[in-house]
Amino acid sequence: MLLLPRAVRIHLAAGPVDMRKSIDGLFVHVQHALAADPYSGHLFVFLSKRRDKVKVLAWDGGGFLLLYKRLEAGRFRMPEVAGDATCVQLDSTQLAMLLDGIDVSGVRRPVKWQPPEQASGATASAASRR
Repeated sequence: MLLLPRAVRIHLAAGPVDMRKSIDGLFVHVQHALAADPYSGHLFVFLSKRRDKVKVLAWDGGGFLLLYKRLEAGRFRMPEVAGDATCVQLDSTQLAMLLDGIDVSGVRRPVKWQPPEQASGATASAASRR
C-alpha cells in the first residue's frame, strides 16, 4: 500500500506514452500535454501503448524520482476517461490497485459517511434551552 499525504495528487495520463522516454522526456510531456507543473511534488503516471508497462514521475524536492514497472503477464487496467481529458486524477488506493493490475473501474466504494446536517433553527433553539 502506498502512503501518500492527501495534498499529493496523482495524475494518470489519458493517452499512451512512449516508454523510451526518460525523466527529461516525461518532464516535457507533463508540461505540454498535461499542462501541469512537474516540480509540484505530485505524481504523474504513464502507461505504455500495450498497457504492460507503467512509469511514475515525481519531484521529491532535490531531484526527480522515476518508478518503472513491467508486467510479465496481463495488462494494467485504465479507468474511464472523459473524451477530451488529458489525464485522470487517482487517489493512492486506486494507484496501488492499478499497479497490482486490478481493474479500478469495476471496484465499488461505499458512500463516505457525512455528519447529518442540522437546520439552523434547530441549532438556535437547542442553544437557547441551555
